[in-house]
Amino acid sequence: TVLLELARPEDAINSFEHALAISPDYAEAHNNLGNALQDQGKPDEAVASYHKALALKPDYAEAHNNLGNALKDLGKLDEAVASYHKALAIKPDFAEAHNNLGNALQDLGKPEEALASYHKALALNPDFTKAHNNLGNVLNALGHLDDAVASYRKALDLKPDFAVAHNNLGLALRELGYLDEAVTSYRKALGLKSDSA
Repeated sequence: TVLLELARPEDAINSFEHALAISPDYAEAHNNLGNALQDQGKPDEAVASYHKALALKPDYAEAHNNLGNALKDLGKLDEAVASYHKALAIKPDFAEAHNNLGNALQDLGKPEEALASYHKALALNPDFTKAHNNLGNVLNALGHLDDAVASYRKALDLKPDFAVAHNNLGLALRELGYLDEAVTSYRKALGLKSDSA
C-alpha cells in the first residue's frame, strides 16, 4: 500500500501478489491489487481482482466502489452505476462513492441525477475538492455558469494547486465573457501542469 502511495505500482503489485500467494483469501489484498492494476492502466485485470475481493467479502463497500471505477474506465457505465449503488447500499455515507456515481451519471447524460450525487457527496464531506470541481462541471453543462464558477472557486480555496479546476474555471469564465480572468485561470493551470494540451 505504501509503494502504491509512492507511485510505484509495479512494486506494489509484486507485494500484493506475494501476500496473496501466502493468503489467497485475503480480500483486502485482492482489492488493493486491483487498485495497483488500475493505476497501471489495466482496468480489465483490476476488475478481476475486485471480483475476487467481493467473492470473499460481498459487503466490501470500497471494493464495490473501486470496481465501479474500473468498469467506468472500460466504458461500462451502467455496470459502474450498479457497483456504486451496491457500495452505497452497504455504506450510505460513502462520499467518494456518491462522487464517483455522479461522474458515471454525467457520462451517461444524466446531469440532474449527477447533480444530486455531488450534493450528497458534499453534504457528507464539505471539503471534498474533487466533488466541488465535478459539481462545477455539471453546473456548467446545465448552463448555471455563475454557480459553476463558485464551485470551481471553492475547489481552489481548498486546493490552490488543482490545475484541472483552474482550467475548468477558465472555461466557465470565458463562457461568461470574463476573458482576462479566463486567461489568468488558464495561465495558472499551465503553471501547474505545463504538459496540458
